Amino acid sequence: MTIGLMLVGMFALVLLNVPVAVALGVVAVVAIWIIQGSHMLPNVALVMFEGATNFPLLAVPLFVLAGGIMNASTISRRLINLATAMLGFIRGGLAMVTVGSSMFFAEISGSAVAGVAALGTLLIPAMKSRGYSKEFAAAITSSASSLAIIIPPSIPMILYAAMAEESVVKMFVAGFIPGALGGLALMAMSYYYARKNNFPVEQRFAMSRLIQATKEAAWALSLPVIILGGIFGGFVTATEGAAVAVLAALFISLVIYRDLNWKSLYRALVDSALQTAVVMLLVAASALIGVFLTESQLPQGLAKSIVNMTSNPYMVLLLLNIFFLILGMFLHSAAAIILTVPIVMPLVHQVGIDPVHFGLVLTLNLAIGQQTPPVASVLIAACSVAKSDIWATTKANLGFIGVLVGVLLLCTYVPWFSLVLIRIFYGG
Repeated sequence: MTIGLMLVGMFALVLLNVPVAVALGVVAVVAIWIIQGSHMLPNVALVMFEGATNFPLLAVPLFVLAGGIMNASTISRRLINLATAMLGFIRGGLAMVTVGSSMFFAEISGSAVAGVAALGTLLIPAMKSRGYSKEFAAAITSSASSLAIIIPPSIPMILYAAMAEESVVKMFVAGFIPGALGGLALMAMSYYYARKNNFPVEQRFAMSRLIQATKEAAWALSLPVIILGGIFGGFVTATEGAAVAVLAALFISLVIYRDLNWKSLYRALVDSALQTAVVMLLVAASALIGVFLTESQLPQGLAKSIVNMTSNPYMVLLLLNIFFLILGMFLHSAAAIILTVPIVMPLVHQVGIDPVHFGLVLTLNLAIGQQTPPVASVLIAACSVAKSDIWATTKANLGFIGVLVGVLLLCTYVPWFSLVLIRIFYGG
């Protein structure tokens, strides 16, 4: 009952245009005051500070900054040129280039919105000029960009790992196969639409062009090797890997390519600081709710009530999928993770669901939520670039959303796709 009232209160505040972080904080403070008493209120600031200074969360602003530096330099354009040389000879290849470029970009930034900002401004106008509808261009850019929260390094995965006290590196390892499946499936759907709508072939395949594009993008391609190689090789933690990502992006942009000026760097720093502030305020407010829920034993009560209905892990996953798909329509991914993970983790443990498997299922749900209005943060960003109507774009996006739902169901009910690499590298 208490959890339900807190959710209703939070949604009511959000519908009144109160920022999500502020709504979380207000609901938490009111709940503490009513249930635990006013003498507990002096602890509010301390709990929020401790929640926001969790060491693994330092990776969030660093990966955001790495993506900002890529946006400000020519790294994104070089990756697009390479993807074009690889895929441009296929009918509808420009849509596939969007998917391929998004997968490259995801391995460096971990942010879907950053992917739209970096790639959409180049690829959406190109698609429109080649006869693609603006709605289709926005739809494929939006759905492809959401691969960024499935393919490591993923900012939502970092948040989940911090909230669930799970290994960030294991979460990253689990994301490889679902991310690759999602990318290939989106390319297949793009090819279907290309044949149906007679989209053009961009260029004939030329090995010389591919070799030249690879040479130009070689340093850009070294970024995911440096970041993920360092993390999976055990040389750095995920947090340290994020710092390496920033240093490598700066070195490549300033010293190798020499295409990043100080004005652009300053703008990247400011934009990254603003994005980080939003996320960390959410984290601080969620820490407050998490402590309150833990002390009140409310998540354990919820877990017990659901287990009384069914203890079948697959039925529980079905209920959670429905819950998160609905929640993703109204909350940003960071807010959804921060709000719900402390509530559902006791249930996940009680019915025997692997926390890494559940984390991946949650991440896939939130990737779909980025495409479903009314919130749909990534879809809205793509629509703003394409200057397209959000509802018309959503209609064009239904096929790609269906692809993401298919990957979600596959990973939910065939855990092998989520856990096979974990078992290979970590045993069990």
